[in-house]
Amino acid sequence: MTFAPTSFRIYSTGLLSDEEAVTGIPYGQSNALATKTVTPSQRLRSEAIVVHPAPPVPDERAPLIRGSSTLSESSYANSEATSSTVNEYGQSTFGQTLFNCVAMLVGIGLLSVPLAFAYSGWLMGTVLILSYGFISCYTAKILGRIILTDTSLRCYSDIARKAFGPWSTPFISLMFCLELFAVSVLLVTLYADSLHSLLPRFSADTYKLSSLILILPTVFLPLSFLSYSSILGILSTIVIIFVILVDGLSKQTAPGSLWSPAETSLGVSSWANIGIAFGLFIAGFGCHPLIPSLAQDMVEPHKFERMINLAFAIATFIYALMAVTGYLMFGDSVSGEISMDLLKMDGYNKPLNHFALWMLALSPLSKFALTTQPLTATLEILLRIEVPRGPSNDEMAKMSGKQVARENVNRALRIVQRICVTLLSVVMSVLVPGFSEILAFLGCSSAFMLCVIGPLAANASISGRCGITDGVIMVLALTMAVWGTIALFL
Repeated sequence: MTFAPTSFRIYSTGLLSDEEAVTGIPYGQSNALATKTVTPSQRLRSEAIVVHPAPPVPDERAPLIRGSSTLSESSYANSEATSSTVNEYGQSTFGQTLFNCVAMLVGIGLLSVPLAFAYSGWLMGTVLILSYGFISCYTAKILGRIILTDTSLRCYSDIARKAFGPWSTPFISLMFCLELFAVSVLLVTLYADSLHSLLPRFSADTYKLSSLILILPTVFLPLSFLSYSSILGILSTIVIIFVILVDGLSKQTAPGSLWSPAETSLGVSSWANIGIAFGLFIAGFGCHPLIPSLAQDMVEPHKFERMINLAFAIATFIYALMAVTGYLMFGDSVSGEISMDLLKMDGYNKPLNHFALWMLALSPLSKFALTTQPLTATLEILLRIEVPRGPSNDEMAKMSGKQVARENVNRALRIVQRICVTLLSVVMSVLVPGFSEILAFLGCSSAFMLCVIGPLAANASISGRCGITDGVIMVLALTMAVWGTIALFL
């Protein structure tokens, strides 16, 4: 889901909610709690599509070495030595950064990995989930090396500007906005599907339309209030993993049992489905737009790569566990959201399953505003109706009547714009009702670009050389992205 149109930091006094509140990283993934809140205009000014401050002078002590496909070991080691002794920005410990990274990686994309296994089969599914975990970890470390060896860079968009020039900023912002919008649609779909399973009296579309009554007021709440709700997303993810394991072990007969597995496939079910599986798998590993902030905010940034290795190992294990467990329990008939299968089977602990689904139903309500916040803030900047920097009392007194009237109009337009974004998310959820289809589109449309192709291409541009391995990975990623997108539309 991973994907940040803004620059934001993680604080050791609390947990960050960048994916939902600042980056929208993807692909439906829960993040941690923020303790420091800034206004949308303050956050976006560092990476606004229109205006950017002049970058500081790069650190000459850690230059990039040309002629290598990756940053040289000597330059990175020099950066490690420097940052391990003096780190102006770092406030997060190794453990705090690890928790933030894992929380971003493991989110609602977890619900569709069993379906991805059903589409790809045991052999290809195992290869894909392990390969994507390894490649995503590799590209995350590349971003970390770039950001730690050049102190003029602060965020993902800064890396893109350095590698490809100013023209890349609108493109990166467009990718982030697309991703955030897709995540907002996913949240509406998850809310409606979960509620429909619990209360089937009304259709899922009815719940989607009625969600406006609950979601719309939240988009006007301050981030200082909304950031705490990200804890609910983390808890719902933990609960659903626990419940599925308990259900599978408690039931003795198929379907829905780990003791008596359902019918599964060894190979690929169809070449169209494998394309969708590409998007479903990669969608779970998208936290790369926040990687620069994670690296910079570590108290000991020389331990960044060790943290990344551990975080992606944990996330890959959790995704693999959910994929294997869900596929064994429900086989090729598993739903696009495995949570939807929990109430269909007899022999489960009904109160426990109801609790898990209520958690999934309530979580999107709290996360919707966090997810759309950077999207609406970006649109406000593009439309030139953003919240102005707070003027002093003297400046307020000097404002002409025309300026006051203009600000009143902008305030009204900001309200209309947020209402329109919310309405469009609900309408799109009704038009494209499949949770797994939206998630796969998210993976194919932005995750491959932001998590695989973007970091490798930026590294090749900065270093002046592209290694054979990096080139092969980029070609394969582009092929899979196109393949998956075509399969979805077909």
